Amino acid sequence: MNAIAQPAHLSPPSNQHLDALEEETVYILREVAATFERPALLFSGGKDSLVVLKCAEKAFGIGRIPFPLLMIDTGHNFPEVTAFRDQRAAELQARLIVRSVEASMARGTVRLAHPDEPRNAHQSVTLLEAIEEFRFDALIGGARRDEEKARAKERIFSHRDDFGQWQPKAQRPELWNLFNTKLHPGEHFRVFPISNWTELDVWQYIEREHIALPSLYYSHPREVVQRRGLWVPVTPLTPARADERVETRPVRFRTLGDITCTCPVESSAASPAQIILETVHASVSERGATRMDDFNICDCFIYI
Repeated sequence: MNAIAQPAHLSPPSNQHLDALEEETVYILREVAATFERPALLFSGGKDSLVVLKCAEKAFGIGRIPFPLLMIDTGHNFPEVTAFRDQRAAELQARLIVRSVEASMARGTVRLAHPDEPRNAHQSVTLLEAIEEFRFDALIGGARRDEEKARAKERIFSHRDDFGQWQPKAQRPELWNLFNTKLHPGEHFRVFPISNWTELDVWQYIEREHIALPSLYYSHPREVVQRRGLWVPVTPLTPARADERVETRPVRFRTLGDITCTCPVESSAASPAQIILETVHASVSERGATRMDDFNICDCFIYI
């Protein structure tokens, strides 16, 4: 593989910068472990949750992570991602809890308008059921503020009321990294330890720490069709329409979620270093470039 030449104006990532982000994340994870009785880490097998998990490994050690990993499965996940999720949890000797939207459908708490309806929007129901089942009081997620406007409003410790809702007036100030974690019965926090990271920070950290990722993050040939300016993968869940032309192109996924809502970008980047160069020159956010829900093609939403 030929290496891509690095532009003269692009200096190597500052270890001091990445060290500061890692230190903040480790501090937040230890705060969660020390403050809450029943926390869990939302783990999808995506790059952001894998970065959080790497920091948790550094904070506590292999086999000593003091909270379970929780996955809310829509049933429409890429099999490469779920297999990688199971592998990584086993390597860290971490407890993995999986709860599915399909089980909520069987109980009647989730009802689809039609069988092919995307399920991302229904994950909140399954998540709230898992919170009630295990009495979780804090859920650690991999959301970052640079992803899109809704996430930019979140605190690092984001309060949720007893209905699981985010109330702007109930959010607490976080001056000098001092966190007010007081809860009433039935309430919980969503904690976002990598809120201050960017997509570029994530990839620089992945390269520095040699973090393994699902292969879908790197360039590979895939059958796709173009739909509203996006490359839509051709799968049994997202078949090509009669008027669409199927093409095989080298693509990679910038973010991974429900198959019915996640699109790749055309790319030849096959390593973190090459992805870093692409990210530096990207003019569209990862969600804006790859998520059909952000283009109002479907009504789905997920943090990974």
